[in-house]
Amino acid sequence: MTSSVTPSSAWGGRRPVTGTETEAAALLGWLTDPEAPRLCVVTGAAGSGKTALLGWFAAYGPRAGRPRRRAGRVLVPLAGQSVLGATWTIADRLGVVAKSPGDLVHALATSEARPAGRAVLLLTDLHAAAEPAELTRLIGELAGVGRIRLVVEARSGSPAPAVLRAERRVALVDLEGDPVPGGSGPSAPAPRRLPDLSDPVAVCAADPLLVTTAYVTGAAPAGLAGTLDGPEAPARPGEGAADDHGGLRAAWMRAGQSLCREQAPAERALVLLAALGDGADPRLRPALADLAQGAPWRLRWARHRGDLTPPWPGPVTVLGSAGGPLEGTLLVGDRTGAVRLLHEADASPGGRLAHTVPGRVTALAPAPDGTVLLLDDRGRLHTVRGTTPRAPYLERLTEAVSATLARHPGTALAAIAGSVVVGDRLGSVHAFGLTGLHQAASHSGRVTAVSAVDSETPFVCSGGADGTVRLWTPGRDPRPEPLAERPSPVVSLHATETPHGPLVAAAWADGLVELHRPEGGPKLSFRPGPPVRAVAVTGAGALVVGTDESLVCLMPKSRNG
Repeated sequence: MTSSVTPSSAWGGRRPVTGTETEAAALLGWLTDPEAPRLCVVTGAAGSGKTALLGWFAAYGPRAGRPRRRAGRVLVPLAGQSVLGATWTIADRLGVVAKSPGDLVHALATSEARPAGRAVLLLTDLHAAAEPAELTRLIGELAGVGRIRLVVEARSGSPAPAVLRAERRVALVDLEGDPVPGGSGPSAPAPRRLPDLSDPVAVCAADPLLVTTAYVTGAAPAGLAGTLDGPEAPARPGEGAADDHGGLRAAWMRAGQSLCREQAPAERALVLLAALGDGADPRLRPALADLAQGAPWRLRWARHRGDLTPPWPGPVTVLGSAGGPLEGTLLVGDRTGAVRLLHEADASPGGRLAHTVPGRVTALAPAPDGTVLLLDDRGRLHTVRGTTPRAPYLERLTEAVSATLARHPGTALAAIAGSVVVGDRLGSVHAFGLTGLHQAASHSGRVTAVSAVDSETPFVCSGGADGTVRLWTPGRDPRPEPLAERPSPVVSLHATETPHGPLVAAAWADGLVELHRPEGGPKLSFRPGPPVRAVAVTGAGALVVGTDESLVCLMPKSRNG
């Protein structure tokens, strides 16, 4: 495609920059053509108006009086960016979590998120990126993902347009000729000085994408004044680097997507503090804790891959907080099916749960009598008995639930005294109790998590692939309004009674964790950076968040538990 398309005669007061009307019409034609390539490259000389054209395109919408579903348009400047910083920015804007470029492509291809139409990703200044070749490769891979379209701006004569056109079918908009009035000229931005990359306070206050580029490349991006003594070897998470800045760089790489979001330095300090490994410079922790005083959480402890004192418990797939005989114990399941017992106070090891469940454990539910119920990856129920004998009626109840799930597999599991709660793939929640079976059609699509609270008024909390978190008291109609709703599937949920009332923790597939008070009060949120696999709330009101490489415990500042 070229820019020879005839522009619309009526822009409705939303005209593009003078001199780029033809190219603007070409972009709109590309967007509305279902047969057009998913990737459009905008080229031109310096000052030809490329960046201004994409800025106009990001804001352009249907004319007044013509309501129409508009695909989301996400503008991401690439000037000075590393491929990792761009990956984290794009992932955050599109509602997925990605630690690497490959993770981003996979997440967008497989995400269950519910975008409002096909997203259009607008990437400016590819030629001015810190890692243009790596970003060009990422763009080529993203162009193969069906849920997005891309518009990429690159200066004429730079390698990217030729590379992209050689690898796949590409639409081209070429702003030829002299610079346009009001166009994006070649004037350089004011230099931004790099912070001391070993100073946690300076790093938290600086531009996070600038910090990411410096940590990745080991040197200042072009045009930026640097403070580094020398370049580090380019590295990615998990690879060696010449200087880890006392552990600060490793923590940044672990939590990077969360750190690169727009937020106050105190909140960034909390995320960075929660990502520090036990081998970090001991001066970093108190400095970050002091800066994080303005955040709504207090970090109790954190355990990461590679930690030794106490050891990291392994990747987390399921979490449980136990009461009764197991009071003060966390149950942590991994992808191999093992369930470890940790002391809630400091995550130190407390043994393993003795079970013979084949395959992966997808949900666990500690019962008040010390019994632990497990759900395997086929949706079948298993019982691990505690040290005290179970009442015969509880044995009969779990046997009946097990027989039911053998015919109709479950997708989520919870237990309280005298009740077992199960979610299914059709969106229904089933409460099996001593007084009978109660059911509620709570969700559109699969139920991904359930939890039950044995309070003065017992209730069930459920989360679904539809992104909603709902409350229900068995025997009554579900509450019509969800406790929470977001355009991303719920991946984990846990609720419990605390001395300050019931608390509900929910995690979504886009990496956000929220702590809610069903009886009223402000909600609190936290993003650790990596994808969240499981959450739990302890009896003292602490929030535990599990990922593939971390286990973090936070206490709300308003509750000094």
